[in-house]
Amino acid sequence: MDKAKKHPIYLSKEEIQKLVQKVAREIESAYSDLDDKSPLLCVGILKGAWIFLADLVRELKIPVEVDFMQASSYGKAQESSGIVKIEKDLSCDIQGRDLLLVEEIIDTGRTLDQVKKYCLERGARSVRIASLLDKKVKRIVPLDGDFIGKEIEDKFVIGYGLDWAEKFRDLENIHYVEA
Repeated sequence: MDKAKKHPIYLSKEEIQKLVQKVAREIESAYSDLDDKSPLLCVGILKGAWIFLADLVRELKIPVEVDFMQASSYGKAQESSGIVKIEKDLSCDIQGRDLLLVEEIIDTGRTLDQVKKYCLERGARSVRIASLLDKKVKRIVPLDGDFIGKEIEDKFVIGYGLDWAEKFRDLENIHYVEA
Protein backbone atom coordinates (compact mmCIF):
# COMPACT_ATOMS: atom_id res chain seq x y z
CA MET A 1 0.00 0.00 0.00
CA ASP A 2 1.22 3.49 -0.85
CA LYS A 3 2.04 5.08 2.50
CA ALA A 4 1.11 8.56 1.22
CA LYS A 5 -2.08 7.56 -0.59
CA LYS A 6 -4.38 9.16 1.96
CA HIS A 7 -2.44 12.46 1.93
CA PRO A 8 -3.04 14.67 -1.13
CA ILE A 9 -0.04 15.91 -3.08
CA TYR A 10 0.78 19.55 -2.38
CA LEU A 11 3.91 19.77 -4.57
CA SER A 12 5.00 17.13 -7.08
CA LYS A 13 8.63 16.10 -7.43
CA GLU A 14 8.74 18.10 -10.69
CA GLU A 15 7.42 21.23 -8.97
CA ILE A 16 9.92 20.74 -6.14
CA GLN A 17 12.79 20.46 -8.64
CA LYS A 18 11.74 23.75 -10.27
CA LEU A 19 11.73 25.43 -6.84
CA VAL A 20 15.20 24.01 -6.09
CA GLN A 21 16.48 25.40 -9.40
CA LYS A 22 14.89 28.80 -8.67
CA VAL A 23 16.55 28.99 -5.25
CA ALA A 24 19.89 27.87 -6.71
CA ARG A 25 19.86 30.62 -9.36
CA GLU A 26 19.10 33.26 -6.69
CA ILE A 27 21.95 31.98 -4.50
CA GLU A 28 24.37 31.96 -7.44
CA SER A 29 23.47 35.55 -8.25
CA ALA A 30 24.01 36.66 -4.65
CA TYR A 31 27.32 34.83 -4.29
CA SER A 32 28.77 35.30 -7.78
CA ASP A 33 32.07 36.62 -6.37
CA LEU A 34 33.03 33.41 -4.53
CA ASP A 35 35.95 31.27 -5.61
CA ASP A 36 37.54 27.96 -4.61
CA LYS A 37 39.55 29.71 -1.88
CA SER A 38 36.42 31.07 -0.20
CA PRO A 39 33.54 28.69 -0.97
CA LEU A 40 30.06 29.16 0.44
CA LEU A 41 29.47 26.99 3.50
CA CYS A 42 26.02 25.43 3.14
CA VAL A 43 24.77 24.31 6.56
CA GLY A 44 21.92 21.82 6.53
CA ILE A 45 19.65 22.03 9.56
CA LEU A 46 18.91 18.46 10.59
CA LYS A 47 16.90 16.44 10.28
CA GLY A 48 14.56 17.78 7.66
CA ALA A 49 16.84 19.75 5.34
CA TRP A 50 19.13 16.98 4.13
CA ILE A 51 17.17 16.10 0.97
CA PHE A 52 16.71 19.75 -0.07
CA LEU A 53 20.37 20.44 0.74
CA ALA A 54 21.55 17.52 -1.40
CA ASP A 55 19.48 18.63 -4.39
CA LEU A 56 20.43 22.28 -3.89
CA VAL A 57 24.21 21.83 -3.77
CA ARG A 58 24.11 19.59 -6.85
CA GLU A 59 22.25 22.37 -8.65
CA LEU A 60 24.60 25.19 -7.56
CA LYS A 61 27.30 26.32 -9.99
CA ILE A 62 29.43 28.08 -7.36
CA PRO A 63 32.06 26.64 -4.99
CA VAL A 64 30.44 25.17 -1.89
CA GLU A 65 31.28 23.15 1.18
CA VAL A 66 28.69 21.35 3.31
CA ASP A 67 28.23 20.88 7.04
CA PHE A 68 25.31 20.13 9.33
CA MET A 69 23.77 21.40 12.55
CA GLN A 70 20.95 20.00 14.61
CA ALA A 71 19.10 22.33 16.93
CA SER A 72 16.07 21.90 19.17
CA SER A 73 13.99 24.50 20.95
CA TYR A 74 12.75 23.75 24.42
CA GLY A 75 10.19 25.41 26.59
CA LYS A 76 7.28 24.77 28.91
CA ALA A 77 4.55 22.42 27.71
CA GLN A 78 2.93 24.01 24.67
CA GLU A 79 4.83 27.26 24.93
CA SER A 80 8.32 27.35 23.50
CA SER A 81 10.77 29.50 25.39
CA GLY A 82 12.64 30.25 22.19
CA ILE A 83 15.83 28.89 23.73
CA VAL A 84 17.70 26.68 21.31
CA LYS A 85 19.85 23.75 22.28
CA ILE A 86 22.49 22.75 19.76
CA GLU A 87 22.28 18.95 19.46
CA LYS A 88 24.96 18.69 16.75
CA ASP A 89 27.36 21.54 16.16
CA LEU A 90 29.33 22.38 13.04
CA SER A 91 32.49 20.40 12.49
CA CYS A 92 34.46 23.22 10.85
CA ASP A 93 35.70 26.68 11.79
CA ILE A 94 33.29 29.35 10.55
CA GLN A 95 35.40 32.39 11.44
CA GLY A 96 35.24 34.83 8.50
CA ARG A 97 33.09 32.46 6.40
CA ASP A 98 29.94 33.10 4.41
CA LEU A 99 27.27 30.68 5.68
CA LEU A 100 24.02 29.64 4.09
CA LEU A 101 21.64 28.00 6.55
CA VAL A 102 19.55 25.52 4.58
CA GLU A 103 16.15 24.53 5.93
CA GLU A 104 13.23 22.65 4.39
CA ILE A 105 10.60 24.94 5.94
CA ILE A 106 10.57 28.13 8.01
CA ASP A 107 7.72 28.08 10.50
CA THR A 108 7.86 30.16 13.71
CA GLY A 109 11.43 31.23 12.90
CA ARG A 110 12.60 30.75 16.50
CA THR A 111 15.16 28.05 15.88
CA LEU A 112 16.62 29.63 12.73
CA ASP A 113 16.80 33.04 14.41
CA GLN A 114 18.81 31.59 17.29
CA VAL A 115 21.04 29.48 15.01
CA LYS A 116 21.78 32.56 12.86
CA LYS A 117 22.73 34.60 15.93
CA TYR A 118 24.86 31.72 17.22
CA CYS A 119 26.81 31.53 13.94
CA LEU A 120 27.36 35.28 13.83
CA GLU A 121 28.60 35.24 17.44
CA ARG A 122 31.09 32.53 16.43
CA GLY A 123 32.55 34.84 13.81
CA ALA A 124 30.79 34.03 10.56
CA ARG A 125 31.23 36.88 8.09
CA SER A 126 27.65 36.55 6.87
CA VAL A 127 24.71 34.24 7.50
CA ARG A 128 21.82 33.95 5.07
CA ILE A 129 18.91 31.53 4.97
CA ALA A 130 17.64 29.34 2.15
CA SER A 131 14.42 27.42 2.58
CA LEU A 132 12.32 25.42 0.19
CA LEU A 133 9.11 26.48 1.96
CA ASP A 134 8.16 29.47 4.07
CA LYS A 135 5.06 29.43 6.29
CA LYS A 136 5.04 33.15 7.19
CA VAL A 137 1.59 32.91 8.71
CA LYS A 138 3.16 30.97 11.64
CA ARG A 139 6.06 33.39 12.21
CA ILE A 140 6.63 34.42 15.82
CA VAL A 141 10.00 36.17 15.49
CA PRO A 142 10.83 38.79 12.84
CA LEU A 143 12.89 36.55 10.56
CA ASP A 144 12.89 36.45 6.78
CA GLY A 145 14.53 33.90 4.58
CA ASP A 146 16.88 35.23 1.92
CA PHE A 147 16.22 32.56 -0.71
CA ILE A 148 12.75 31.02 -0.62
CA GLY A 149 11.28 28.44 -2.97
CA LYS A 150 7.63 29.02 -2.13
CA GLU A 151 5.54 30.69 0.55
CA ILE A 152 2.80 28.35 1.74
CA GLU A 153 -0.40 28.72 3.67
CA ASP A 154 -0.93 27.14 7.08
CA LYS A 155 -0.91 23.49 6.01
CA PHE A 156 0.85 20.60 7.73
CA VAL A 157 3.10 19.14 5.04
CA ILE A 158 5.09 15.92 4.86
CA GLY A 159 7.58 14.38 2.43
CA TYR A 160 10.85 15.50 0.87
CA GLY A 161 12.47 15.65 4.32
CA LEU A 162 9.40 16.94 6.15
CA ASP A 163 8.19 14.49 8.77
CA TRP A 164 5.23 13.57 10.88
CA ALA A 165 6.56 11.91 14.05
CA GLU A 166 9.74 10.92 12.14
CA LYS A 167 7.76 9.28 9.33
CA PHE A 168 7.23 10.27 5.68
CA ARG A 169 10.58 12.08 5.17
CA ASP A 170 11.35 9.73 2.27
CA LEU A 171 8.37 10.66 0.08
CA GLU A 172 9.43 12.19 -3.24
CA ASN A 173 6.45 14.57 -3.36
CA ILE A 174 5.30 16.96 -0.65
CA HIS A 175 1.87 16.06 0.68
CA TYR A 176 -0.46 17.86 3.03
CA VAL A 177 -2.23 16.28 5.94
CA GLU A 178 -5.91 17.08 5.94
CA ALA A 179 -7.33 18.08 9.32
